[in-house]
Amino acid sequence: MAYPVVKVIGAGLAGSEAAWQLLKRGFSVELFEMKPVRRSPAHKLDSFCELVCSNSLRSDSMENAVGLLKEELRRMDSLVMRCADETRVPAGGALAVDRDGFSKLVTERLMAHPNLTVTHEEVVRVPETPCIVATGPLTDGALMESIEELTGTALHFHDAAAPIVTAESLDMSRVFASSRYERGSDYLNCPMNAEEYYAFVRELVNAKTAPLHEFETPKVFEGCMPVEAMAKRGEKTLAFGPLKPVGLIDPNTGRMPYAVVQLRQDNAEGTLYNLVGFQTNLTFPEQRRVFGMIPGLQNAEFVRYGVMHRNSYMDSPGKLSPRFELKKRPGAFFAGQITGVEGYVESAASGLSAGIAMAERLSGKEPVSFTAKTATGALGEYVSGYNGSDFQPMNVTFGIMEPLETRIRSKRERAQAISKRALAMIDSMKEQGVF
Repeated sequence: MAYPVVKVIGAGLAGSEAAWQLLKRGFSVELFEMKPVRRSPAHKLDSFCELVCSNSLRSDSMENAVGLLKEELRRMDSLVMRCADETRVPAGGALAVDRDGFSKLVTERLMAHPNLTVTHEEVVRVPETPCIVATGPLTDGALMESIEELTGTALHFHDAAAPIVTAESLDMSRVFASSRYERGSDYLNCPMNAEEYYAFVRELVNAKTAPLHEFETPKVFEGCMPVEAMAKRGEKTLAFGPLKPVGLIDPNTGRMPYAVVQLRQDNAEGTLYNLVGFQTNLTFPEQRRVFGMIPGLQNAEFVRYGVMHRNSYMDSPGKLSPRFELKKRPGAFFAGQITGVEGYVESAASGLSAGIAMAERLSGKEPVSFTAKTATGALGEYVSGYNGSDFQPMNVTFGIMEPLETRIRSKRERAQAISKRALAMIDSMKEQGVF
């Protein structure tokens, strides 16, 4: 039987993963990517799967929902997870990747497939089915208007990215390498005493920010709160948040600092580091001035400044199915952050789910339900079935998964039991030939 070519719009994490799942099942895919014809303000690379914010895919622990989600994806032969594992860089208990190497590897793996065609152009309307729209949270213009015609008014929030500095520009006499509680030395740490911390906070809250033309008071996703906005919540907020010193001892003093700015390796060579938790909308000169007050960063060379940009997402509940299919137009799927999932891994999971569901539809197979007993399924259930009045992007958490039948008081044991149940379901589906 000859199947129609599936159009996948967008070669980010969700689009790349969706395309891969279709290709490996024998379908032909036309992958549309607007770069380099057009770029968003946040994108710099020509390759697929560009990470525009952090280079971290977060915790690898199975006692954390995102750790479970990554393991589910690994067992379902996720291209994104395979390439992430192959390009990982030291990051303690987290999975962080060489940003450029990861993007390059995903691109090479996809481009090597004979059934993939890549078209570099901007898509301005939702295509006729079969299609998967995975254009990401920076979707705008005519395509967003086309989506709104099908789904109703789009929602939005603002997102921010952190700066990246060169390792050679750091003053290593003030910086020490260590992970919390002496669990390795994967992070560089810039310790602050109380005087340095409060001087920094004073300048940070009064620093000049870049103008945002769309809104005077933009809505900001809590997980990407600009560091200057966080500091305005109270002078000690950062010390109890991204700058908390718990578990770190400064070898120069033998004591825990008052506050610590952590730097995470951003490439395999260890020549670039990003400022952890320092998403910002400060102007570039203010970033140089204010962040230069951080001990060890006084002469830092910025290879990328922090930026803030508008993100858009659909009002998905009631409009998408748990497998990300548009109810109003069967055969049209959406995937990635535009659906209301938040995060790199979550975007890849939605792409995997949509890609498999598309393959099932085209081959006439009964659609498989992941259910909210798995982290992958819980994301689909959240974006399709949220029944509150304030739908917002959501990272995967155990809280959106189906509760255990038996109550377990220990948080750690409960997380382990949820993970064990989820992976047993994934393994069972794999034995049935779903993956």
